[in-house]
Amino acid sequence: MTTTATILETQRARSDDTSIALESIGDSSSRHSNNDTTSVLALDDTAPENATTVIPDGGYGWIVVASSSVITFWFSGMTGAWGIIQAALLSSSLKDTPPSTTAFIGSLGITICVAFGLVGVHVMRLISARYTAVLGIALLGLGALLSGFTTSNVAGLFQTFGVILGVGDCLCFTVANVMPAQYFSRRLGLANGLVKASGGIGATLLSIALNSLIEKVGIEWTFRILGAGVLCTGIPAALAIKERTSLPNVPIFDFSLLKDIPFAAIFLAGATVTFTLFVPPFFLPLFAKSIGLNSGTGAALVASFNACTAIGRFIAGPACDKFGPLNTFVVAVALNAITTLAIWPVSSALPSLVVFAILNGISNGAFFTTLPTVVVSMVDPSRHAMGMSLSITGWTGGYLMGTPIAGYLLEAAGGEDGGVEAYRPAIFYAGGIATLSSVFVLVARMGREIKVFKRV
Repeated sequence: MTTTATILETQRARSDDTSIALESIGDSSSRHSNNDTTSVLALDDTAPENATTVIPDGGYGWIVVASSSVITFWFSGMTGAWGIIQAALLSSSLKDTPPSTTAFIGSLGITICVAFGLVGVHVMRLISARYTAVLGIALLGLGALLSGFTTSNVAGLFQTFGVILGVGDCLCFTVANVMPAQYFSRRLGLANGLVKASGGIGATLLSIALNSLIEKVGIEWTFRILGAGVLCTGIPAALAIKERTSLPNVPIFDFSLLKDIPFAAIFLAGATVTFTLFVPPFFLPLFAKSIGLNSGTGAALVASFNACTAIGRFIAGPACDKFGPLNTFVVAVALNAITTLAIWPVSSALPSLVVFAILNGISNGAFFTTLPTVVVSMVDPSRHAMGMSLSITGWTGGYLMGTPIAGYLLEAAGGEDGGVEAYRPAIFYAGGIATLSSVFVLVARMGREIKVFKRV
């Protein structure tokens, strides 16, 4: 009897515990359904019972944002400051080299960055985001250091500042784009804005610092100092990166996302507008020189442009959260087209050139914040990394050929010293491509929501 009573008592206790647990789950489900700001991110397909976890919208995510910002400062800053390095090389060790060739050196690195974005995701899955970031920063610093020994050798610069730095760019870029979405949902636009803004700040500060260093220590030691700075600050930041969830086990290529017309339109928008994005920062120093401005003024213009990209990157984040990422994207790409076609062609003096640098810089920076936010809003959470990497891979052609095409058009029209008229074919080419990209973004916006004033 005692044993039977004990068994019955144990069963009643288990029943009570089960009831309490079910009530707790029900209360939790109710709270989640009443809170539309709570998002759920699916874990790896191989996780037991397809487990899910709530995105914290903060916490350690702010450390990840800070670390990603340092990494972005370097890889985006070095790309944005290439115009300063290019002008220095063309006036010293590469005097007989055409601008289209040096533009290829700058564009090769960023081309590799986006061309192998899908591979970068799988590297993250194999060795973790932390060690992917460490490897990326190490290659970034090594590429800059080795460039200091190849300043008079075009082939050497293609290998160092092009290939080695480009692979580092790719790994760093992948980590910085994927990680914020693991920690943020409602405030993802703000998180992306902070990370991307650091790239604009990096390009601004490096444009000023590199120009000063080149004048004081020469282009060779400028590269070496740059590489040392990357390694000393970037590696500690990379070590602070920590994944909250495992990346899904997905194929390297998954083009099924392109069956969705709005996503396909966004893919095409990114693929086209990237032909134009680096034309202003790469050619503003040469353009300034052609209208009689000195190298210091040209560097200041690029710094102003890059400072405004930082502003655009930051304000686009909260704008995405408030007005919708697609709405913000439409405005950003349209502003790029308008400023390139309406202001730059008639900028034969410093004041109008400053206006162009400010407005185009803002639109340029906004692109890099809005596109990741748009992609995340359009795809299933388990496919965020795949969707982001696929869309970025579409930038390959624009990054590889965008600025060299502008360089060829410049040479055909009279060269870098031909004044405003010589630059107009390249400017109209960039503006025309930006206009086409605006059409693609508008197609995506209308495909999602036909009402003009609705948040999308």
